[in-house]
Amino acid sequence: MENLANKLMAAAAQAAKHSYSPYSGFPVGAAVLTAGGKVFCGTNVENASYGATMCAERVAVFKAVSEGEREITAIAVYTDAAAYAFPCGMCLQVLSEFAGDIPVFVAGSSGVKHFTLGQLLPHRFEKS
Repeated sequence: MENLANKLMAAAAQAAKHSYSPYSGFPVGAAVLTAGGKVFCGTNVENASYGATMCAERVAVFKAVSEGEREITAIAVYTDAAAYAFPCGMCLQVLSEFAGDIPVFVAGSSGVKHFTLGQLLPHRFEKS
């Protein structure tokens, strides 16, 4: 599990370097691993109209889906800030559309923590 976390976190850290975050000053990178063994990365892209801002996690998931990957098996979210980069509720819900109870690795300058999607989103919304 540690090797997986390191691999994904390195990719997420690289993605964070491309962040467009002039409003929050909080660059974030994310990397998702798919069932097909591919890694897709994303970074946050802010907008003056805050509602048009896109989180790194959703960028990474949408890139995977747009390339035909429909099953996410792990995600890492990176920031070099003191706070851990937890996915927001909207990102967790998007992840749950394409993932089961996957590992979720979050990083801040204090280190890396490991959770599962079920721990972070215990009551996800599902189609009935």
